[in-house]
Amino acid sequence: MAIARTKNVGISDYKLRLVMDQIRGKMVKEALPMLRYMASPAAAEILKILRSAAANAENNDLQSIDDLKITRITADKGTWIRRYRPKARGRVGAFDRPTSHITIEVDEVRN
Repeated sequence: MAIARTKNVGISDYKLRLVMDQIRGKMVKEALPMLRYMASPAAAEILKILRSAAANAENNDLQSIDDLKITRITADKGTWIRRYRPKARGRVGAFDRPTSHITIEVDEVRN
């Protein structure tokens, strides 16, 4: 079992989960091309972390990338970054930029 995590990704957890639901439970060799050709910034972030998890499994646990399966993939809420935008009559309007924490766990399938 190998794990890769990243924190404070500048995409909301809801948008990340839309992509994660499409690859959850798949083999890594199937999920990599799916993520590569999705036209979503969330897919690009998940692709980087999935490659990291696969590299961790290959280097640390001596597992074959062809036998790896995504066993757990989650997107949790991170901190909200407060930003401000000018509004009418010299006032200011506040808005929040969400961030997320991504965790991917891969494990070798036993034959």
